[in-house]
Amino acid sequence: MSNFQKIGVVGAGMMGSEIALMFALAGYPTLLTDASRDAAERAVERLHGVLDRGLPRGFWTEEAAATARRQLSVAGDLDAYADRDFVVEAVFEDEALKRKIFGKLDAILAPGAGLASNTSSISITTLSAAVAEPRRARFIGTHFFSPASRMKLVEVIPAADTDPAFVDAVMKIMVAIGKTPIHVKDVVGFAVNRLLHALVLESIRLVEEGVCSPADIDVACKLGLGHPIGPFELMDNTQNSLSLSVHEILYQAYGERFLPRPLLRQMVAAGYNGRKAGRGWHRYDGTGKKQ
Repeated sequence: MSNFQKIGVVGAGMMGSEIALMFALAGYPTLLTDASRDAAERAVERLHGVLDRGLPRGFWTEEAAATARRQLSVAGDLDAYADRDFVVEAVFEDEALKRKIFGKLDAILAPGAGLASNTSSISITTLSAAVAEPRRARFIGTHFFSPASRMKLVEVIPAADTDPAFVDAVMKIMVAIGKTPIHVKDVVGFAVNRLLHALVLESIRLVEEGVCSPADIDVACKLGLGHPIGPFELMDNTQNSLSLSVHEILYQAYGERFLPRPLLRQMVAAGYNGRKAGRGWHRYDGTGKKQ
């Protein structure tokens, strides 16, 4: 159904920029845009550093890195996406903003182009309603995990009207960019986030009850459960405000079991948003290293 040749990514934060990098590493001409061109250009500069750091670790070859540098470019606005075959939205978790972007892209893209959202918690069927009915057959969720340059998993989530042939095409391109896709039903939070945030909420309860400190729980999850990063380190890396937003969405869908914890609300209200803020569940120095 779909022969993807040219890729677009909307949102040049850490997640969006690294999704763009994955397509560029695989040889796809890839456009990246953000609210400002400067933000997208800064993201590409950061990606050049990611490429440099990945070479001695064997994450990719010098040839692939050179290909990525050639294939990745910045777009000033969405109008530049008119020739894209497949566009991934990766802005922050705001349904109104995502729907606005999809509405604009629907008017710009060719009829056969596909759209995907990297949302971690919003219904794909709900988001698909932002585009005209003919486009809904080529609308899907592709939930990457952070950092996308390292994490292999992608949840592929069809909407109610997504064509099965388009699902197959998206599963194949995920494999082509080095990911392992799993097919997930369109439920709020999908599969991984429901599992993850059940753990996160219980971790916060343990801190509220004085059972363990955030640092001790991080150690427990890494050494006792084999996780690569603890839940509080993860929240700090992805911003505590994002975790709170996801909890609000899950709570609306599933009720008390995902009720946002008071301590997390306090942290966000105080501005203790994580690594970028210099303080979250842990404290960080000016370079973002944990103190």
